[in-house]
Amino acid sequence: MKVKYIVYSLLIIGIISLIVYRINSNSEIGSPKSTDALVKTTNVKGMVLQAQQFNDNISLSGTIEANEQIEIRSEVSGVVESINFEEGSKVSQGQVLFKVNDIELQAQLSKVQTAQKLAFENERRAKLLLEKQAISQEEYEIVSADFQSASAESELIQAQLSKTIVRAPFSGTIGLRSISKGTYVTPVTPIAKLVNTSKLKITFSIPEKYASQVSIGSELTFSTSDSNAEYEAKVYAIEPEVEIATRTLRMRAIAENKEGKLYPGTYANVILPLESVDNALMVPSESLIPVQNGKRIFISEQGKAKEIDVEIGARTGNEVRVLSGLKAGDTILTYGVMSLKNGTPVTIDFNKPQTSSAEK
Repeated sequence: MKVKYIVYSLLIIGIISLIVYRINSNSEIGSPKSTDALVKTTNVKGMVLQAQQFNDNISLSGTIEANEQIEIRSEVSGVVESINFEEGSKVSQGQVLFKVNDIELQAQLSKVQTAQKLAFENERRAKLLLEKQAISQEEYEIVSADFQSASAESELIQAQLSKTIVRAPFSGTIGLRSISKGTYVTPVTPIAKLVNTSKLKITFSIPEKYASQVSIGSELTFSTSDSNAEYEAKVYAIEPEVEIATRTLRMRAIAENKEGKLYPGTYANVILPLESVDNALMVPSESLIPVQNGKRIFISEQGKAKEIDVEIGARTGNEVRVLSGLKAGDTILTYGVMSLKNGTPVTIDFNKPQTSSAEK
């Protein structure tokens, strides 16, 4: 009887224990766990946004041109009598470069001057006769017209004679000549090029959206393909209208070339400063996420990711200027942001910002 009682007691105790265990298990399953246990944090890189100086530059292609450049030609036809310059040499303004034979013109001038003297004497006599009323006014005017015609013809030949001597219109370097002494030249015969390279012009075009940011006197730097040296120039002329075909505005700058290291016709890589901003906000390019209406960036707020719509401006090689949406002191997430959503807990590895200068 006692054994049976003990068995029943143990059985009852076991059933009660099983019921208590199941109740406790169900209670643990139904109870919510802590947020930290359920949500996993994401490791990202970030930086604290700081205002910094930013130089907004635009990179353009230009062409270097001579300050002055002409092709020397003769204004009259004839045989070259003398050449008074050395190829590739410096010449001064007014220096005689070559002379065309003028024998025929001298003979014509002598003939015309003789006729001019006779016409002058006839005009003098006619004037005396007119005063004595020996001839009519009409007869005097005919004689006077003959004298004026002879004088004009004499001046014309003298002008042609002056053109047989060709002088340098400005100082510069004369190039390779294409004639020799004794060559018969005409006004279409090229003689040589005269180039003034003491100063050089840099011609380039900028997109129309930047037109208002450049004016006469704006300074720029440029370099050439054969050297890493940088040269300075200043804008001195701007076209009055935008080219419709390219939507660009053409302008020209002037640069010193005292050392003669720059050559006309070469390519120039122009760096034109548009503006300098003291309190610019720059973010890494990879931190921006493209969306339908612009760009978006994640910041960290109370340890969680938060999406912010931003307006961007100029770009550098690896950074972008943010115009609106952020402020100095914001913690932006720069790397590992593609898998983030609003409210995702993040662990941040901080980067250091760098000073930027943009080239477009």
